[in-house]
Amino acid sequence: VSSIKQTLVINGENLSCLVSSSPVAKIEPAHTVTGKEIPEAKVASFSSRGPSRDYADIIKPDIAAPGANILAAVGDSYVMYSGTSMAAPHVAGIVALLKALHQDWSPAAIKSAIITTAHVTDERDMLILAEGVLRKMADPFDYGGGNINPDGAADPGLVYDIDPRDYNRFFRCTIVRRTNVTCDATALPAYHLNLPSIAVPELRRPITVWRTVTDVGEADSVYHAEVQSPAGVRMEVEPPMLVFDATNRVHSFKVKLSPMWRLQGDYTFGSITWRKDQKTVRIPVAARMTIQDFYADVA
Repeated sequence: VSSIKQTLVINGENLSCLVSSSPVAKIEPAHTVTGKEIPEAKVASFSSRGPSRDYADIIKPDIAAPGANILAAVGDSYVMYSGTSMAAPHVAGIVALLKALHQDWSPAAIKSAIITTAHVTDERDMLILAEGVLRKMADPFDYGGGNINPDGAADPGLVYDIDPRDYNRFFRCTIVRRTNVTCDATALPAYHLNLPSIAVPELRRPITVWRTVTDVGEADSVYHAEVQSPAGVRMEVEPPMLVFDATNRVHSFKVKLSPMWRLQGDYTFGSITWRKDQKTVRIPVAARMTIQDFYADVA
């Protein structure tokens, strides 16, 4: 989970909390109040970044959520905390709501719904920035699928589901006393797992990966593919259209990624979006063209 910084300003005043031995709570319908001047959304400087050193063929982080200046209960008072530990409860709460709404969804389906409906722009349609030296436009190694969008996740249209047994095809994990977990990667790259993302850390020749989507929306739906290829990579999706009905709720498609040059390069990013009218199901794609392994490139 990555951390997004978003500031709430109420009439330009700082909020303070009073501690009382006889507290009184007031409950009223939720509403959002913002000032006229608010900072743009950005990934916090303290937020962890990808790629994953252990599993570079899986995009990390998965998602970004509010995690800066979060009001937290500590003892008999309240403090403002920042960090992934503050962003994670947002995601956990959304997962609980989604599970209550869709009790038959698997953990993978819930994760897919969250990632594929996330926002990569703020409410003003401005691109999200990533703090750091130097500041830059955020990419999937900063926020994964994007900034979490609970309303969209409740009705994602399509989900990338995974049978739990499929994980054993990619990872051999041993759990000892629930505290010691060791995993060994198999010879099969993890980008073949049916994740709502694709990451190819060593693209030296054309590769083809498959993905399977399940329609969890309307019974009769037609989705069209929109492909944004990573720079320097030719990415093709077949078939370019998926047709769902009451008897055909699951379809597979293949993604072919080809390097355009022989180049020792860095990661570039793109996306695959399935669109039906105004509904979009988007997954991030990361690829790095390489000629040979250099320690400095992966450390």
